[in-house]
Amino acid sequence: MQIPFEVDPPEKNGNSTAKSETVNPQSSESPKSPQEPASKHPPKPLTVTKLTRQITLLLEGKFRSLTVEAELSNVKKAASGHWYFSLKDDQSQIRGVMFRNAAAGLRFEPENGLEVVVQGNLTVYQLRGEYQLMVSSMEPKGLGALQLAFEQLKAKLEAEGLFAPEHKLPIPFLPRKIGIVTSSTGAVIHDMLTVLKRRFPGIPVLFFPAAVQGETAAPSLVEGIRHLNTLRESAQLDVLIVGRGGGSMEDLWAFNDEKLARAIFASEIPVISAVGHETDFTIADFVSDLRAPTPSAALELAVPNKQDLKYNVSQKQERLQRTLLQLLERLRENYEALLRRLASPSAALRQYAQRVDDLDSLLHERTKHQLENLRNRTSGIADKLFLLSPERELSVHLHNLKILQERLIRAVDILHKKQSDSVRQQMDLLDSLSPLSVMHRGYSVALDDKGKSLRSVKEVHSGEELQVRLEDGTLQTKVVSVKTKQRN
Repeated sequence: MQIPFEVDPPEKNGNSTAKSETVNPQSSESPKSPQEPASKHPPKPLTVTKLTRQITLLLEGKFRSLTVEAELSNVKKAASGHWYFSLKDDQSQIRGVMFRNAAAGLRFEPENGLEVVVQGNLTVYQLRGEYQLMVSSMEPKGLGALQLAFEQLKAKLEAEGLFAPEHKLPIPFLPRKIGIVTSSTGAVIHDMLTVLKRRFPGIPVLFFPAAVQGETAAPSLVEGIRHLNTLRESAQLDVLIVGRGGGSMEDLWAFNDEKLARAIFASEIPVISAVGHETDFTIADFVSDLRAPTPSAALELAVPNKQDLKYNVSQKQERLQRTLLQLLERLRENYEALLRRLASPSAALRQYAQRVDDLDSLLHERTKHQLENLRNRTSGIADKLFLLSPERELSVHLHNLKILQERLIRAVDILHKKQSDSVRQQMDLLDSLSPLSVMHRGYSVALDDKGKSLRSVKEVHSGEELQVRLEDGTLQTKVVSVKTKQRN
């Protein structure tokens, strides 16, 4: 049996030449010269095993450290972890194998149709008598191994639905506590806490220090996410931020780990991914509930601005007050219009008449009680004025006090007469819209000497006399001091 093969081209220095030749593997001796007579006995036959061994020695010794460019086909991964495939071009193909130890260094998974550049040695699988290329390393042609691994994992997880919008958890508007998983060294955690203090100081942070680069990074990040999820209820954690600063694709590779992606997807706490810079994208960004372009921006997405909230609340409160006042005015006008159109039955009039008598009696009793309280309070105020006022102003204050007493009595009499005259016409309005119903809940109204309601302490000065309207009467008082509310 004869086996043809090609030899390496000669070196440029021309020290030696190589020619194509035919080798008879049945004999280990050099070819005989033409003058030597042929043996009278034919050569001893070879067994298949011996022949295969000689072919193995010949091929494996000749074809070492090969670099081959080809397309993968018939790719199969055995349960042992070995990869089997064919390497082909448009005219030929050769079997290939990549054993588990070499395959452990692959960043991507071989697949049919992928163009690769492989390195290895030519070997013979003696059990079948087939030659094959034992691959020691493999790189995708034209595309980096990391980028290919990224694209493969992204496509796999996307097909499983891990990136689907319907699986995204909503980020709470104002979290009770924020969990952060990142490195304890570097400026990232400091920058994030600085942004939080500026936007909404006082929100607590639960920090889990984790490695963010190297072989231990992915397990460390997974551990942090899972551990903080166990504290979700007890620690009142409402949002998780996972990330690190910028770097190369190799630096950020831990955030392209499949186990980390599945840990983020399984998290019961909403996760904000904050990896690298705005142009850096990782698998963690796609599977997270929200992606932040930078770690600092993650805090801006996690918490609102406290000052903006205060301003919005103030604006909404003012609009609510205006709306309520307008609504009350419309209801009053509607009520008066309906009241004018209503023909009151005689039975209703008798009920109202009895109600008026009850209210009139109650009004007399309360008026008498109010007058008595006013006299007592006026007497006490006079005593306080005597003790607190300078002696040179005593006569002026006594005169003013006397005038105010007279005005108070006249005002009470006028009010009593006015209320008695209008109680029959406005009984329902008194029952539903009377300020007394509000005062009954503990509220009061402060009035200046002109009867105008006071809205701010800036309108009052120390020593100024005021009226305090309560449910059961009006107090005549004097301002001793003014204290402004302290703002946070």
